[in-house]
Amino acid sequence: MGKKDKRVDAYIEKAQPFAKPILNHLREVVHKACADVEETIKWGMPSFDYKGAFCSMASFKEHAVFGFWKASLMKDADKMKANQQNAMGHAGKIKSLSDLPPDKILTSWIKEAAKLNDDGVKLPPRKKTEKKDIEVPDYFTKALGKNKKALQAFEKFPPSHKREYLQWITEAKTEETRNRRMDTALEWIADGKGRNWKYERK
Repeated sequence: MGKKDKRVDAYIEKAQPFAKPILNHLREVVHKACADVEETIKWGMPSFDYKGAFCSMASFKEHAVFGFWKASLMKDADKMKANQQNAMGHAGKIKSLSDLPPDKILTSWIKEAAKLNDDGVKLPPRKKTEKKDIEVPDYFTKALGKNKKALQAFEKFPPSHKREYLQWITEAKTEETRNRRMDTALEWIADGKGRNWKYERK
């Protein structure tokens, strides 16, 4: 029997009105197609596990997405890759229920992805790339310098945690928003919390 996660309920509840029926429908189809699926939150978005990483969904201001962990190994890999050109997921930008593939196709994708995990098929190893130093903007370096506890915690963070914070701060569209985000970031960092600590499994 599959397992639902209250954090996914909360995520859907906070989503934009257009996204709620999309997310609820995707959730329902996933559970119907794979009875033993387990819900969780990964990278701040609802994810489904079945004998390992499986599929996930997310919503943004104007569209939702749905994708598979092993899409590159699936029969419709080329089509999914093409859909990914304008959206993070493998079904393109989903703005309404009518943008979703038919349930028959969604179900076949989900069952195919589940079989890959059943069979223990693994993704090919990623090509090693040179690690780039994470560039911290001067204004954030100065802010960290004024908060010794936050600075020490930030230096101990893994690269992924650092990037999440820096992306959040540098993407701010106004200086006011940026400063507000920096204040919040410094508070969370000083407590040793990652950017998405609210969604991390305790």
